[in-house]
Parts: sequence; C-alpha cells; structure tokens
Amino acid sequence: MVAVSTRNRLIESGRKVLSLESAALAALADRLDDTFVQAVEMLLSAKGRIIVCGMGKSGHIARKVAATFASTGAPAQFVHPAEASHGDLGMITPDDVVLVFSNSGETPELADILTHARRFSIPVIGVAKHAGSTLLRTSDIALVLPDMPEACAVGMAPTTSTTMSLALGDALAISMMEHRTFGREDFRALHPRGHLAAKLLRVADLMHCAPDIPLVDGETPMGDTLLEMTQKGFGIAGVCAADGQLQGVITDGDLRRNMPDLLDRSAGEVMTPDPLTISGAALASEALALMNTCKITGLFVTADRGAQVVGVLHLHDCLRAGVA
Repeated sequence: MVAVSTRNRLIESGRKVLSLESAALAALADRLDDTFVQAVEMLLSAKGRIIVCGMGKSGHIARKVAATFASTGAPAQFVHPAEASHGDLGMITPDDVVLVFSNSGETPELADILTHARRFSIPVIGVAKHAGSTLLRTSDIALVLPDMPEACAVGMAPTTSTTMSLALGDALAISMMEHRTFGREDFRALHPRGHLAAKLLRVADLMHCAPDIPLVDGETPMGDTLLEMTQKGFGIAGVCAADGQLQGVITDGDLRRNMPDLLDRSAGEVMTPDPLTISGAALASEALALMNTCKITGLFVTADRGAQVVGVLHLHDCLRAGVA
C-alpha cells in the first residue's frame, strides 16, 4: 500500500497528463478548417484504398486509423515504411490515397514512400507538427498538428502528439462515414462477430422457425398441448386460429392457474389471450429487455403485419449470442 503522499502525487501526475492532452485536442479542434474538408474529399475520391503509413509510435497510430477506416466502410491498409523499401511499395497503386503520420515530419524511412507517390502521381495527405517539414512540404494536403507540449516530464515521449494524431484519424474516418450515410446495417455487415455484432443482432437472426415452433389450435386437449410444450422445449405454447393468427399463449403460470382439472380443458380455455409478441426486424436487445421487464422467458415472433407466427425466441437464445 503506497503512502498517502505518493498516492496524491500519482493522481496529480495522471490528471496533469489528461489535462495537457485534453487541451491539445481542444486546440486541434479549433484548428480544423478547409484543409480538413479537402482531406476528407480526397479520401472519399479514392478509387482504390487508403494507405496509412507511420514509423514508430506514429506507426501504431496509423495501424489503428487504418482499422477504423476499414471498419467504417472505407477500404484501408497499413503499410510499414521500412517494409515498403523492401518490396511493399507494390501495395501502393495509382488508385490509392496515402495518409502519412509523423510527429516531426522528418522521419527518414518515409522517403521511399513519398518518392513512390510522386513518381506515380499518388495523392498524399501528411499529418505532422511542423509546417515546414519535408513530409508536409511534399504532401498534396498538409494537416498541421498544434505545437503542444508532450505530456511527459522531459517533454519527449510521444503522448500528446500521438493522442492528437489518433483523434485526427478518427475525425477523418467518422466525417467520411457520415458523408456516405454509413448506417447500422452497414456496420453490422462488417462486424459479424463479437460484442458489437451482438448489439446489432435482430430477432430474425436468433429465432426458431417451423417446425420447431410450439403451436396448437384452441381445440387441442391440454394433454396433447403439454406434449407439444415438452417436445419443443421452450416452456410455452402458442394457440393459433386456422389461418395461423396467434390468439393466445400458454405458459407455466397458466398451467398452475388451471390445476387440478388441467387435463380436462382445451388449449383455448387455458391460454392467456393477446400475448406479447415481437417483430423479426426488432433488435434482439429489445426482445431481451422486453422479456426481462415482463419476467417472461419466451416471445412469439410475428410478421410485420398481422399476428401470423413466424418464429419463437427464448431468453437463452439471446444470452448465448452475447446480447445484453
């Protein structure tokens, strides 16, 4: 356990870093102008891919920015400047746009990429702190980072500069995304796995369809209805009219309320009429919230128009898919 004085110094140090970086981001936001607009337009005009480059810490930022572009619908690829000089220049084509990050703008490993871009008239967007640097002087569009101090005690470790570069990359990507009206369905198509995908799953993606739906008609004896509920394993049964329209639902609660003469009744006599249903187009998270609120474990899925049953969804289906 650290001493109180040490604890306070550590907290103060952390706050100082965050304060410096917050101030740098505010300065960067104030600096955005028509040059930023031109950069977005150039990226949008790319017939090929967005090639993102950087060396050292700027390289780590460039990798993340390339991933953000790709995940928001703009084909992008990171190219390592050192590897580019040993054959990877072939990854950069005249249809591409090159986005280069460098704090100083004088990173020597970038020279071959810039030469290659000039040779084949490949547009370059440079991001650096010094307007007169080699990178920004040779770029078609120069995005100048504010000259803000690094957040470390000696003022040398890349901290504030990399934070600004990362944020600027995000700003470019999201501005492009919004311009192209890249929406939830597009995002879902590019994120088929993981927590993000689970948040975008729809009921239709998880529901069980015929012949697994537990359905009976109103005249079905409860003995047969219990067999249907047991065989299908959802703990509920839907009661439908001859045209397939859902009239009611039978749950464990309905079974208990109709004891002890349950087996002398029909499904129509035991059911709860006008049950809760959900559309297959609804988000699975909405279905889960509805089941939690109403303290039920299953929902029948109906067509967008009318009460025609098209599926059934169980609470466990949502949990297995990671929906929360």
